[in-house]
Amino acid sequence: MATPLKFAGLLLLSSALIAPAAIAQTADPQAADPAAAPGQSATEAGQDEGTPPDVSIPGGDIVVTGRRTANIQRSAPAVVSVLSSQDIARTGEGNIAGALGRVTGLSVVGNGFVYVRGLGDRYSLALLNGSPLPSPEPLKRVVPLDLFPTNIVSSSLVQKSYSVNYPGEFGGGVINLTTSAVPAESFLTVSGGIGANTETTFQMGYSYYGSASDWTGFDNGRRDIAPAMAAFLKSGERISSGNVDTTAIAGQLVNANNGLVHRIKDIEPNFTTTVSGGTSFDLGGSTLGLIATAGYSNRWVTRDQRQQNSLTPDLGTLENDFQRVTTDNRIIVNGLLGLGLEFGDNKIRWTNLYIRDTLKHTRLGIGHRQETDVDFMQQDTAWYERQLIDTQLVGEFKLSPEFSVDVRGGYANSQREAPEELTLEYVRTNAASDPYGNYFVNRLNNGNGGDATISYSDLNEDLWSGGIDLTYKPVPDLSLTAGYAYLDTNRTSSRRDFQFTAPSDFPQGVGMFRPNYLLEPAVVDHYNIVLIETNEGNPAFRATLRNHAGYGKLNWQITPELSIDAGVRYEKAKEVVSPIQVFTVPGASTAATSLDNDYWLPAATLTWQFRPDMQVRLNASKTIARPQFRELIYQFYFDPDTNRRYQGNPFLQDSKLFNAEARYEWYFGRDQRFSLSGFYKNIDNPIETFITGGEFITSFANAPKARLYGGEVELQKYFDLSNLASGEFFSTRRVVAIANYTYTKSKLKVSEGDTVAVFGASSTLATDFFRDGAPLTGQSDHLVNFQLGLEDQENLSQQTLILSYASKRVTSRGLANQDQPDVYEYPGINLDFVVRQGIHVLDRQFDFKFEARNITGNKYKETQSNGTNTVTYNAYDIGTTFNFSLSTTF
Repeated sequence: MATPLKFAGLLLLSSALIAPAAIAQTADPQAADPAAAPGQSATEAGQDEGTPPDVSIPGGDIVVTGRRTANIQRSAPAVVSVLSSQDIARTGEGNIAGALGRVTGLSVVGNGFVYVRGLGDRYSLALLNGSPLPSPEPLKRVVPLDLFPTNIVSSSLVQKSYSVNYPGEFGGGVINLTTSAVPAESFLTVSGGIGANTETTFQMGYSYYGSASDWTGFDNGRRDIAPAMAAFLKSGERISSGNVDTTAIAGQLVNANNGLVHRIKDIEPNFTTTVSGGTSFDLGGSTLGLIATAGYSNRWVTRDQRQQNSLTPDLGTLENDFQRVTTDNRIIVNGLLGLGLEFGDNKIRWTNLYIRDTLKHTRLGIGHRQETDVDFMQQDTAWYERQLIDTQLVGEFKLSPEFSVDVRGGYANSQREAPEELTLEYVRTNAASDPYGNYFVNRLNNGNGGDATISYSDLNEDLWSGGIDLTYKPVPDLSLTAGYAYLDTNRTSSRRDFQFTAPSDFPQGVGMFRPNYLLEPAVVDHYNIVLIETNEGNPAFRATLRNHAGYGKLNWQITPELSIDAGVRYEKAKEVVSPIQVFTVPGASTAATSLDNDYWLPAATLTWQFRPDMQVRLNASKTIARPQFRELIYQFYFDPDTNRRYQGNPFLQDSKLFNAEARYEWYFGRDQRFSLSGFYKNIDNPIETFITGGEFITSFANAPKARLYGGEVELQKYFDLSNLASGEFFSTRRVVAIANYTYTKSKLKVSEGDTVAVFGASSTLATDFFRDGAPLTGQSDHLVNFQLGLEDQENLSQQTLILSYASKRVTSRGLANQDQPDVYEYPGINLDFVVRQGIHVLDRQFDFKFEARNITGNKYKETQSNGTNTVTYNAYDIGTTFNFSLSTTF
């Protein structure tokens, strides 16, 4: 917890700078929504064997021919894990990312990005009802799964072994979310919740005004680009040409709405509300279903962070050493409207999804550079809008007992806008010879210290997808499936960065003004403050990916004990990234990419059921991983969560993977199982990050090779307590124990003479960027999840203790060509406790939920150490989160 004294010191930027008249593997517990998922019936303590969860994927039915049971994990022809709505409810998580963090081999890194078996999100694939989703995050290929509240998802399937009905970009696994289609009965569920965190709630924090409608997640127009700036952006002129009156632009950009940070004495609690409803209509031989949900959440997170870095090989000198306090206000608005039509064995599903995730970001920091006595004080304000709109139509048709057809098509649009990222830096020299040495002064980049920058970024991505899958069963024990899939993605990304610059005679006294006075129109005009565009070379890019794919596979029950699922997929894709002409006089940028590749991707899984309750699986496959758009685009991007700047590398190439797995499974009771598996992956040209330059820019390059191997063990067991005592309390209760452990080891393979291609770099030696034997970024050697719960089989009553552990993992490489050690994160142990209890009030059933997250007070820590010197890259207290929610169904 940050002390009031520390906060008071940081407040100098917003309240004490002189005016003319007077002197931020497990998900962050603060990010968990305090609302419960819609209440479940009393019989939902365990999944009913007769009612399998609703799963919609490419290729249709995932159940093995001739072995139909409701236990999909057992009967599927591949290695899968399925979280039903009941499983998700037991975790108590408010979003899908948090719930998936409990699945064997999965870990959640950052804001909702799921890593499968230690492989980064670039090796994972996220689908909604079998159709792909774009990501509104500039740095990511897949959508962050913490955007999906649990109340809109009926099941989540994780497949870790590849089968050819899925896209070939399959390295770690695929995560398929299925939304509800036709409700079994009409319902209306209303829920609300409130939450608090020990590091944030009722503690001191910071914010800025922005606009009066910020609490809704929508700006009311105050952040619209200023008229002079808007006219300049449309003009096609370059500031460097000398033909632009930048003083007129600069005077319109900073005001009290975006530049004046204020203290919040007591940050309010988090709260959320959700309304879900559904009904069905009998149309005589068919059933029409309607389901809708709308949700709103508002939560605050304050982080008191220590952030350091070093340029020296031995880490002996700190280049930057800052203490920063970040307060983020995150507002999520979501809605879903679904229509489903069921007639016979046929189903048509039309799903429309809207998610808007807005982050109001405020940060104050103070620190030193190069271990001098000079103090630097920084202020950052920003407004990040992420929005996803998705509509998709899926038809699953059983034309005859032998022949079925699945058709799916979808359109999705994702956007990310950051209309004003404003950063200011004030300097206090503490020098006796400086008349202003005891004051923070901003000389606006005129050679005497201080800085002010403002950035405007906009990302828009359209994704069209379609596919058809045909399945023919000539005999009951054999099914033949063929399919075609089309994907067309188009992204535009622009970022304009501007720096305020004052003349050399700019008075130091004026430099003491607080931000909104320092850059008010009168000061800007009187002292001739101008703007410089710092990235005229590559301000905007267009990226496209067009992929045609076809596949064929068979699923054959060779004998009652032996089955095989095998096939091959052919993909031909063209990925292009090119600069967009922004200026009337075009530049000479060569930061472009054109990848035109095709692949044959085989896969096979052999399953031997040597006993009715035991089976062994063997799987082998080839897959690929294409570079993400953000990894290719040669454009700066600042991530406020990690305090890192990123820049793409247009020379990246596709990665190619060989995957193998062996797995033993024992199903010794209803919903009870034990599994043990080993896996191996060989990756050619894996894409890894590296850091370069005095500004510590993170970029990307293809390492020569990597290998990854490991094993998993999982146990799910129920213990009936009815015979424990004669009392009524235990007569209907049981203990549920779910435990899983994953061991993963990865190594980069880098030899003398291996080369890499990095745009703008003078070196092509792989050893200048990567170290032989280093682990893959984001991979933990050890992942542990354990759930121990008590639940009532007849009434809603669940008490679950949830423990998770992830060992250290690399988050960044050491500085390129400096032989620095890597930067490691230490996730450690996280302990949660979740209670769900049905209560009756005024003859109505309510679902009460209580959550305690991060009970042990685990801290976030990233460090870089050579054994002698240690650099704290990022460290802060996460705090313990308590959430209460109540829901009822009409």
